[in-house]
Order: sequence, then structure tokens, then C-alpha cells
Amino acid sequence: MAVKVFDIWNEVDEVLTSTPTPEQILAFRPSQAAQERLRRLLDANSARPLSPDEEAELNETLAVENFMRRLKVRVLMTRISLNCALC
Repeated sequence: MAVKVFDIWNEVDEVLTSTPTPEQILAFRPSQAAQERLRRLLDANSARPLSPDEEAELNETLAVENFMRRLKVRVLMTRISLNCALC
């Protein structure tokens, strides 16, 4: 197995271990390098079959994206619940 070019989990780990505020969680965006790597993987996937390593990296990146979306939804739902409790 080849060395992964980019590990998006490292960025998520850094954010989550810093005890982020809800605002920081909502503001989280992958680094430019992570975004560029995802774009290259998606472009390659459109042009040709991915290698097993590329496919695994793409799947892992999409899993991280899904995780962060779910986390952000949870933060937003908590905000809505708190706002409704104040009504």
C-alpha cells in the first residue's frame, strides 16, 4: 500500500482536540491542500478507474466530510433547541 498523500482526519483531530466552540465547529473548513487533493481525486475518478489506494483515500475523505456535516447539524439543532426554549 502506498503512503497516503493527505490525511484529512489530522485536520479534524486538531479542531476537535482544541475544545472548539460551536461557532468554531460550524466555521471549520478543510485546508486548501485538502480541498485540492479531493478535487484531484474526484477529477481522476471521472477520467479513469482509481487505484485501490486512491479509492480508499477518496472514501475516507468522504467519510470525514459526512462526519463533519453530521456534527454541524447537531450543533445547529442544539442552537435551535436552545432558542426555542427561550421563546
